[in-house]
Amino acid sequence: MSRLDYAPKLKEIKVTDIKKGVGVFTPKPDKPVSFAALKETLKKAGYTLASAEITLTGTLTRDDNGWWIVSSSSGQRFALDGKDVERMLSGATAETQIDLTGDWKTVGTAKSGHEAITPREIKKPEGLRKAAALNASEDLSIEEGPLFTFKRASFLASTPAFPSTGVEPSKPLAPIRTTSPGLTVYKGGAITPRLYWIKQQLGDVEVSRQLLDISVSYTPSPRLQLELEIPVARTSFDDGVNSGSGGGPGNITLWSKLRFFRKVKTYGDRQASARFGLELPTGKKSGPTANQVNASAFVRQQLTPISGGLSPHIDVSFSQAGGRFIFGGNIEGIVRSERDGFRMGHEIRVNTDMEYVLFPRDYQAPGKELFVIFETTFVHRRLGRLDGTEVFGSNSTEFYVAPALQYAADPRFVVEGSVQLPVVRNTGPQVLRNSLNVLLGVKYLF
Repeated sequence: MSRLDYAPKLKEIKVTDIKKGVGVFTPKPDKPVSFAALKETLKKAGYTLASAEITLTGTLTRDDNGWWIVSSSSGQRFALDGKDVERMLSGATAETQIDLTGDWKTVGTAKSGHEAITPREIKKPEGLRKAAALNASEDLSIEEGPLFTFKRASFLASTPAFPSTGVEPSKPLAPIRTTSPGLTVYKGGAITPRLYWIKQQLGDVEVSRQLLDISVSYTPSPRLQLELEIPVARTSFDDGVNSGSGGGPGNITLWSKLRFFRKVKTYGDRQASARFGLELPTGKKSGPTANQVNASAFVRQQLTPISGGLSPHIDVSFSQAGGRFIFGGNIEGIVRSERDGFRMGHEIRVNTDMEYVLFPRDYQAPGKELFVIFETTFVHRRLGRLDGTEVFGSNSTEFYVAPALQYAADPRFVVEGSVQLPVVRNTGPQVLRNSLNVLLGVKYLF
C-alpha cells in the first residue's frame, strides 16, 4: 500500500485492530487520493478491501449535481452523496469550512471517475446547527493538525491472522524449519541468517558441525518469491585417537516459490505454495583422509559441507491460521546426483508446524508477538553411492521433534531459536546419526 502515490512511508501506516483488519494512515497532503487505486493495490497483495472511511477538512461547494467538498491543500473535489446529506448540511452554504468523516468510494472509471463520500459525521463552525452524527469510533475521530489537509484515512480489509507492515501478512515469518507458503513482503524481501550447531556420532567418531546459512529472498509479485541460499560450514571430529577439523562453503541453492492458493478471512487465512530449488555443486568436496579419522570413505565424505552434486528440489507446503493458532506442513523431495563419485541417498522430507501466539494477550496491532512453536521432521533417505556403486547401510529413516520460540521485536525484525531432538533414528551403519540440532536465527524484512 505504501507504493501508492498518495500513501506515506511504510512506518507511518498503522494497523489499529489486527483482528478486524483495520489500518490507519495519513495521505500526503499534496497528492490526490483514489479509493479504486487503494482497492486494486490491496487486491494485488491478496486482500479484499471491504470498506474505507476518510476524514478531511475542506470547503463546501455546490453545483447542479449537488454538494462537494474541496481540500484546500490538494484541491481535490469529493462528491457528497447519501440520503442524509441535505439534513446533515442544514444551515451550511457554499464556502463553509467543515470537518467531515464518511464512507469513501470511487464513482466511475478513468477520466470520468471521481471520489465520493457518504458522510457519517460533519463538524461545522459555531453558529450553524450541528449535524446529527452517526456514532464514529474513537479511531476515526479527527486528530489535531493543520487545516486543509486530510487528517486521517482508514480502511477495513479482509486480512490474514497476523498482518504486517507492507501489503503481505507478516505472521511474523514463523515457522522455522517447516517451509512457509507465505511470500514475505510484496515487492520487497527478507534476509535470514541462521546459525546451526549440530552434534553427530557413529561408533567412536564424534562430530560437531557449525553451519551458517544465509538466505536472501525477494518477492516481485503477489504469487512469486525468488530466493538464494548460501551455506558455510565448519566441522570438527574426534575418533578417540585422532581429531581434526575443516570448513568451507556448502552448495548454493536457487529457489523459486509459487503461491497457487490463498483464501483470506478476518483473523485467519489458508494458503498453499509449490517451491522449486536447484542445488548447485559449489561447495567444498574434499574430506579428511583415512589417516586423519578412522572411518570408511563414505563416512569421511559426510564430513564435508556437501551431500552430492547438482540436485533438484521440489517442495509443496500448506498452512492454515485462525485466531492465535497456526498449523502448517510441507513435503519435500530431493534427487541427488554424484559429485566426484559421492552422493547421499535421494530424500523425502515431511515437516509439520504448530504455533500459538502466546503474547501479547490483548492483541490489537502487529509487533511484539511471542510465538510458541512445535515442529516435527520425518526424513527417509535411500541408499547413497560411492564411485558409482550403492553403499550398503547408507539408507535411513528418522523422526525428530523441535520445540521453538520466535519473537517479533518489530514487524520487520524477528529473532528465533529451535532445538531439534531425535525420536526415531533407524539409520544404517554408514550414516552419521544426529543427536542434537540447535538453531539460532534472525530475519529482517526490507
